[in-house]
Amino acid sequence: MTTPTVRRNIDQSSQSQKPEKANFPLPSRRLAAWAVEITLVVASGLIPFGIGVYANSRSDIQRVPLNPVLVLTERAIARPLALPVSYGIRNVASPTNFLWTIALLTPIALSGWQLYLLGKTGSTIPKRWFGVRVVNEEGKAPGLRTVIVREGLGRWTAPVSIAYILWRYSFAFPNLGLFTFLALLMVLGEGMGWTSQKRRRAFHDQLAGTYTIDAKDINKPIKTRVENASEQPQLENDNQVTSSKQPTPKLNIVRSPNFTLFVVGVTSMIAVLSTLVGTQIYIQNQESQRKTQLINSQKFLELVKQITPNSGVSDEERQRAILALGGINDTQSIKYLVDLLVKETDPNILDTIQQALSNIGPQALPELKRMNQFLAGELESGGNFRNIRQQQLNLNQQAINKILTVYSGKINNIDLSSVQLGPKSSEESSVFNLVLENADLSGVMFKSANLNQASLKASRLRSVGEDGRWDTYDDVIADLSKAQLKQANLTETNLSRVLMNRSDLSRATLNKANLSNARLVGANLSSTQLIGSDLQKAILEDATLTGADISDAKLMEADLYAAQLGRVSAIGTQLSHANLTNTNWQGADLSEAYLDHANLTNANFSAARLAGAVLRSANMKNANLRNTDISRADLRGANLEGADFQGTILFPGKQDPGDQFVQTSDLGSQAAIVQGVDFTGAKNLDPQQLAFICTKGGIHSRCP
Repeated sequence: MTTPTVRRNIDQSSQSQKPEKANFPLPSRRLAAWAVEITLVVASGLIPFGIGVYANSRSDIQRVPLNPVLVLTERAIARPLALPVSYGIRNVASPTNFLWTIALLTPIALSGWQLYLLGKTGSTIPKRWFGVRVVNEEGKAPGLRTVIVREGLGRWTAPVSIAYILWRYSFAFPNLGLFTFLALLMVLGEGMGWTSQKRRRAFHDQLAGTYTIDAKDINKPIKTRVENASEQPQLENDNQVTSSKQPTPKLNIVRSPNFTLFVVGVTSMIAVLSTLVGTQIYIQNQESQRKTQLINSQKFLELVKQITPNSGVSDEERQRAILALGGINDTQSIKYLVDLLVKETDPNILDTIQQALSNIGPQALPELKRMNQFLAGELESGGNFRNIRQQQLNLNQQAINKILTVYSGKINNIDLSSVQLGPKSSEESSVFNLVLENADLSGVMFKSANLNQASLKASRLRSVGEDGRWDTYDDVIADLSKAQLKQANLTETNLSRVLMNRSDLSRATLNKANLSNARLVGANLSSTQLIGSDLQKAILEDATLTGADISDAKLMEADLYAAQLGRVSAIGTQLSHANLTNTNWQGADLSEAYLDHANLTNANFSAARLAGAVLRSANMKNANLRNTDISRADLRGANLEGADFQGTILFPGKQDPGDQFVQTSDLGSQAAIVQGVDFTGAKNLDPQQLAFICTKGGIHSRCP
């Protein structure tokens, strides 16, 4: 391989004074300089990001909304890489917000600085370390524009795009490991270059018209020589002197202006033809739509005459006209049918109208939503026609229910926000109850909707997108933010990743439901049944679960920061690695629960039951364990600094007098496991507790 080289005269006297450094081949030094550049950029982002992750998981600092710039960046990255995205603005610790912003901006600033140095001087700091310089055809620094083409387009965009296309349409999609490997392989392969007629150069150098040369000492005069591919590199005579006034030979690159003109001409012709064809298609579509609207308007007027009660036609003819009107499926016919559903009183005609609206399908839902909100508003305002309005609302709700049932799985992006599909309160009786069992409601917007007492058993509010894979960006996910779901039946319902912030799920049934990665910030789950539910990595910050039953539920790595869990039944619940900072478990039953590696900082377990719980390596700093039963609990590796043990039960009380309990033969199987646990920082330990700790191998400054 031949490369444009830099020849320098070496002063014999200085050579005799300094030992000659090992002269590594230029390709090796180029690769080393590039690796250092990438390492600096990556490290500048990873270091603050890692510190931010640590602060977010360990710190007890008040949360703040994530920086909107970070949210937009996350979504922009998630889409092409098929990553799951967090919907809504999540809360993070304030240092994390700052550090992650730094992690985003620092690599950008460092990359820009390196590009500036490369354009102005021909070298970055790492390139200077390894004696590498980038020059243009005249042997000068390439300039910013050339560097942007060289690095942005040639070195990164082209090879990474090829790697992305190969990965996106391969069997391994969305395996990020394979994409990373392909991208690295393409970037390295592009940097190696390929043999041309005269020299071997990387693609980005050929694209930008630059040369990577040997320039260990750029202060001395240089002489550039381009060798043919067949020639071997030759060493110049050490005594040869190059004059600084001698002009640097220009490297000739053959260009073809005819080819450039041909490409420009073909591109212009394609653009003109595309514009003409597109304009013609648009005109034809507009004309076709006008004709269709005219025909539909004529049909609409004819059918309305037959539907009018005083038209003199029979009920059977009216029903046929209503069904025919539903077949037109345009805006005016839908609005007419929705209004007619409120005005009509004949039960047979009402059934026919609902059938016509069902035939129209999801296109009728916006008008039904409009009427639903109007009737709900009329009911709230009171008046003499309350019973009539309630009946009309029930008919409207039934029509919506039928459409959602018939078109299950085909109602993506339907907006039913603030609709009334349930009673206002649990005490209020309603003729209508929403029933959508085993239905696909993925992508439906139920923001602030009233779904009280609805039955959504085994339904799916999340499904795969067009790529057919779970946990990718195009997953179709419903939105239940601020929805009313009191006493709703959501047994075995798939609510994974569904947004349910501030929703009211009090006294609802969610046994064996899938709520993994769901967002339930500030949600009301009081007295809710969550037995055996999957809540892994769910976000339950500031949520209220007072009196709920979460027995055998999976809450590994869930975030319950400042959640209220008083009197909760959590027998056998898996809470490993969960964030339980500032949670209130007063009077709760966590017998046999798994709390290993959980963050229980400032948690309140007053009068709670933790018998047989696994608390290995849990962070219980400043936890309130007053009057808590932790007999049979495993405390090995737990951090008990500042934990309050006043009245805490470490063993079952079988005997009163003094310390005789320590000698009880069967006490070991019933007492807490404290061997090797450091109780030095614990608070309010009484003499009996200290005696037990010291006898069972615990650590305390007062132990003998």
